[in-house]
Amino acid sequence: MDKTAPAPAADFEHSLDELEQLVAKMEGGELSLDESLASFERGIGLFRHCQQSLQQAELRVRLLLDPEAPDSTEPFEPEP
Repeated sequence: MDKTAPAPAADFEHSLDELEQLVAKMEGGELSLDESLASFERGIGLFRHCQQSLQQAELRVRLLLDPEAPDSTEPFEPEP
């Protein structure tokens, strides 16, 4: 096992934390235009990475719920 690669959950948490920090800096309004653009670009990359991680986790859950037909499972609905 590769010990240098973080666990998927830890990698997701790290990316989400970094994204939250970037948003806070950008909302602070103290960044230059170039810094804001670089932060926005990095934020988009982090957002896509988090979204992909969530999709992979959903697929794993679907496979665990019904390995024979993962596409037949229903999405989770939040409690009202």
